Amino acid sequence: MTDISRREALGMGAAALAAGTAASSTVLAEKGPSLSALAKAKGLRFGTAIAAYQLDDPKYLDLVRRECGALVAENEHKMYVIEREKDAYNFAPADALVAFAKTNDLMMRGHTLVWHHPNWLPQWVNETQFASAADAEAVLGGYIGKVAGRYDPFLYSWDVVNETIDPATGGLRETSFSRAMGPEVIDFCFHQAREHAPDAKLAYNDYMSWEDGHELHRTGVLKLLEDLLSRGAPIDALGIQSHSNDDMPTEFTPAKQKAWRDFCDEVTGMGLDIYMTEFDVNDTEMGPDIETRDREMASFTKDYLDIMFSYPETKELLVWGLVDKYSWLQNFKPRTDDVEKRPTPFDSNYQPKPMRDAIGEALKAAPGRTLG
Repeated sequence: MTDISRREALGMGAAALAAGTAASSTVLAEKGPSLSALAKAKGLRFGTAIAAYQLDDPKYLDLVRRECGALVAENEHKMYVIEREKDAYNFAPADALVAFAKTNDLMMRGHTLVWHHPNWLPQWVNETQFASAADAEAVLGGYIGKVAGRYDPFLYSWDVVNETIDPATGGLRETSFSRAMGPEVIDFCFHQAREHAPDAKLAYNDYMSWEDGHELHRTGVLKLLEDLLSRGAPIDALGIQSHSNDDMPTEFTPAKQKAWRDFCDEVTGMGLDIYMTEFDVNDTEMGPDIETRDREMASFTKDYLDIMFSYPETKELLVWGLVDKYSWLQNFKPRTDDVEKRPTPFDSNYQPKPMRDAIGEALKAAPGRTLG
């Protein structure tokens, strides 16, 4: 994601827990198959992002165990957490999440080896002026090797590079790494990831979407993918974050659906898989009525997922959090009426919402496939 609120979310945990409602039920009542079971029946994975502070919330963990087959760290595998200061590595939060996944027989993917955006690299990286490409390669390659190698072979997939396309230009963002190494820095990251995590599925991850204003972003991502493949970079998939932050859910019109299908057709036509890596629905601009919001967001969810699941190359759906109160969207583009947002499948009482039902129905309707 692109907003500081995700980083701030690490510090929000205690406050969010204290503000949680005193619901009598601790988890979703056991009725019907879990979302993970519905996904698995169609050759898909279903899971969620999880943060280290949520390991202290037993109700949340019960919900994760009930509904999910896969996890991804919300922030803990990012460079600004692992190596905030040069050569001072902090693996404790990420290790805790990996240990939880292993203990509970859950799969886990990595996000992200390199967030190639100066806003989200550690300050020491931004301040470094590498004397040569070789110097930059030594630092970047050493980091990727240390992180990817630490969790191999447990992590089944990595977002190798995140959000390197500038939506304003459609070109690569510039960082201290790219100034020294040129655009081949992205290829280098993928080759290093393959070396140190040889069996993991390697993805490029970005937030281009179906919404107005994303046209240049989509074009830039397609060009990046084409360039990587033409140069022999070991890329397996495109991670489509699947946030909707700029248009209302009701604006997913037939014309926008066609444009989005055209984009997905281009991606799958390159032989790449699709991972939906960070799904949620932003209701910032919607009216405050809960029933109306929930209905319209569920309708969008079903329409969007029906399109995405129609591609046999789509392998998974990961939501960016299961319950509303923990969502990064509570702070990103906040509502002006101070009404709590409802961007996830479960409300802040850990109870299922129409969005959860919509995900389930989309999974039931999805064509079967072979999980890759």
